[in-house]
Amino acid sequence: MFKITPNPPEDDSKKLNEAADRALAFYLDPKPEKPTSSPGQLFTVVEDADMECLLANLSETLASVNAMASDLAFELDGSRRHFALGIQQMIELGELLANRALDIAVPR
Repeated sequence: MFKITPNPPEDDSKKLNEAADRALAFYLDPKPEKPTSSPGQLFTVVEDADMECLLANLSETLASVNAMASDLAFELDGSRRHFALGIQQMIELGELLANRALDIAVPR
């Protein structure tokens, strides 16, 4: 004997589909959280950057600033030149420290 079963109302299946879509979207396509940066902050560093990447970029940045400070120092005269050379030497020291930290963090 064949028994007739009623179909569920349309509203219930539509609600179930929407709930399933929300659950799948929550787990499979999460929305990025809003960054918690201060209003005056222009630059940020990626949260999941590893130490090797950070130290390598620091070393390259210091090398670039070192070259710029050297060029500037050799175009100046007198006390301004000494001042610029002092800045260049501090940058050089920072570059050496960054390279040493990189060697410790990621041995070659």
